[in-house]
Amino acid sequence: MKFIKKIVLVSAIFACTQCSSDFLDKAPLDTINTSNYPTNAAELVTLVNGAYQPLQWPKLYNLRMWTTDIMAGNSIVGAGGGTDGIETQDMSNFVTSTDNQGVLDIWRGPWPGILRSNIVLSVAPNLEIDETIKNRSMGEAYFLRAHYYFILVRFFGDLPLITTPQNSDSELYPARVSKALIYEQIIADLEKAAELLPNKSEYSGSNIGRANKGVALGELAEVYLTLGNNWQKVVDLTTQVEGLGFGLNTNYADNFNPSTENSKESLFEVQYESNGGYSFWNNENQASWTSPFMGPRGSNFVGGGFGWNQPTQEFVDSYETNDSRKNITIFYDGAPAFDGKTYQTSYSTTGFNVRKFLVPLSVSSSYDNSPLNFPILRFSNILLMKAEALNELGQTLQAETPLNKVRNRAGLSNITTGLSQANFRLAVLKERRIELAFEGQRWFDLVRVLSGQYGLDFLHSIGKTNATQKHLLFPIPQIERDRNPKLTQNPGY
Repeated sequence: MKFIKKIVLVSAIFACTQCSSDFLDKAPLDTINTSNYPTNAAELVTLVNGAYQPLQWPKLYNLRMWTTDIMAGNSIVGAGGGTDGIETQDMSNFVTSTDNQGVLDIWRGPWPGILRSNIVLSVAPNLEIDETIKNRSMGEAYFLRAHYYFILVRFFGDLPLITTPQNSDSELYPARVSKALIYEQIIADLEKAAELLPNKSEYSGSNIGRANKGVALGELAEVYLTLGNNWQKVVDLTTQVEGLGFGLNTNYADNFNPSTENSKESLFEVQYESNGGYSFWNNENQASWTSPFMGPRGSNFVGGGFGWNQPTQEFVDSYETNDSRKNITIFYDGAPAFDGKTYQTSYSTTGFNVRKFLVPLSVSSSYDNSPLNFPILRFSNILLMKAEALNELGQTLQAETPLNKVRNRAGLSNITTGLSQANFRLAVLKERRIELAFEGQRWFDLVRVLSGQYGLDFLHSIGKTNATQKHLLFPIPQIERDRNPKLTQNPGY
């Protein structure tokens, strides 16, 4: 499924200023041309496709989201040394300033998707088209708007809340509202999305990979998990997802293989493809960066091999003996061969590299054509959320069942029964760290558990003593505050 490819109307609907071909220099899309709004079902679907597109960009899942694992202590930048990735180095060392380029990317990444979703939701109700297409399109837009806001609120806290297309100069400079109001909107949008979207099983052909009822319910569970104020909701929602036909793949590696993408374990993933027709470094690029960026430098394992995201010794030591995910997730001294090639510790500063996102040269022959999708929500995450919620409700014995399903798939025995609530919580968080490694989830776990104290304690334990309460949120980029004087700054910056 590559429904995002060749979005014919996007350039006609949106106007954007591009300072250069480098993605780092691209300004946010904040102006629109309403004369080209859709008038029929096909045009509406194309507009919806455009709302998915920012997910693919380096500002989000093609770079910035997975580099948060570096900040979370799973890995280091690696790369080419020196100033290569300096913005990510600063973020991971907690010396982030208000002009940090990585922070700016994450701030700017979601807003075009919010704008495009708002346009869909403003025009779709008035179109006289097939109700099935209309409802699905609106469901997709509600989900995407919620997802983009969910990214932003966890990184920045209070935000401007924009739910209609901005069409005058005065509306282009909104103030921030409380994160509580942002979460209210996210919850409302996900509830509407769950009502309108079809089950994943109802998609076929080129529509496979679109947002579905399961991911709307699953992300809603994740929202309540993040808020930590309604554990029963998390249990109820994850139970609903379990009833929709999702399941664990027998082989963990199938979650990271282009030939088995959008599997039964996948609730939602960012769609990529080779030969997308655009420059690799542009936002419009539709090939994945994970394989060329994470491939060991100088190894000739994959197209590219820029050596980013090198796991730490502490992370590697966290694997239990006989955990089958280790050989799939990372390279280490003595690791199984990759595409007939032997790993050498000299490829990495730490002696380790990420393996799970690499695509062999036989599939992706050069750095700019990897088709590997990026997972946003997998069924294993649903099980781990349910385990965590049951434990928080005091039902620790019942919580062992979903946790053990994830462990058993990895070849591990059942968790020690009878753990205290506190120890079981730590066991779930460790399982999440291993199961979802390098998928951009760990940072969010660090900042949500025990109001972030869990994260600060962990970061300090691995030597990141610069991390303080203020670093649980990113600064609002100064360049954005210069453009919009109504944007206040987060405390401590």
